Amino acid sequence: MKSLEQPLVSIVTPSYNQANFLEETIRSVLDQGYPNLEYIIVDGGSTDGSLEIIQKYADRLVWWVSEPDQGQTDAINKGFSQANGEILAWLNSDDTYLPGAVSEAVGYLQAHPEIGMVYGDANLIDDEGNVIGRFPAKQTDNRRLMRGYVHIPQQASFFRAELWRKVGPLDPTFFFAMDYDLWVRLSQHAPLKYYPRLWANFRLHRGAKSIEADDRCWPEMVRVHRREGGSRISWLSIKASIRPLVYGWMPMKMRLWIRQYL
Repeated sequence: MKSLEQPLVSIVTPSYNQANFLEETIRSVLDQGYPNLEYIIVDGGSTDGSLEIIQKYADRLVWWVSEPDQGQTDAINKGFSQANGEILAWLNSDDTYLPGAVSEAVGYLQAHPEIGMVYGDANLIDDEGNVIGRFPAKQTDNRRLMRGYVHIPQQASFFRAELWRKVGPLDPTFFFAMDYDLWVRLSQHAPLKYYPRLWANFRLHRGAKSIEADDRCWPEMVRVHRREGGSRISWLSIKASIRPLVYGWMPMKMRLWIRQYL
């Protein structure tokens, strides 16, 4: 039964050929126990058994589709176009929520109406779900974001739909930094708040964008910086230039450790 006192939360999962992880992701959402949640899955026409997994849970989904799309950003936009919630989030199909994450995030936003987005902590996990580290989350804001100090685990972030209606949708020309672009725009309207609670698991595995396409992220972040009036010579631009040289030989865990300070 839906609670009339709890705001509706809409969660979107974009997916494409992630059958190995998709059911675990779905269960982590549906098992949250939050009384007023709608779940939307946007599949890009998977051919690996994902469709059968989605259909297994279809009666618990508000809306789902499996059809060719223009990629992750397009899928997220498509999902949010179907959403009715006051609070929005997306969870990629290889990541998971931890128990109680949605309730805690909603409780924080209800207690702090001035906050536009709240984000917590996230474990780093491997293919088998083993914890291999922690995402270096900490407080950031518009000024820090524009300098490249992101420190926001997307998997553990929840934002207000009223702000999405002001700044959305995601820019479909971004392959990697669509979340960074959104956070910059959200932070121009309301504070983003780090709440040190463990809410999600961020899976690092062969085939994940964070592993295979990391070099595309920083050039896209520079595009956001320049669009917002940033100088061609900036700390963000410098980091984007030296990152491929310094990070090329580093394992992911070392890269994430360095991100605590850069």
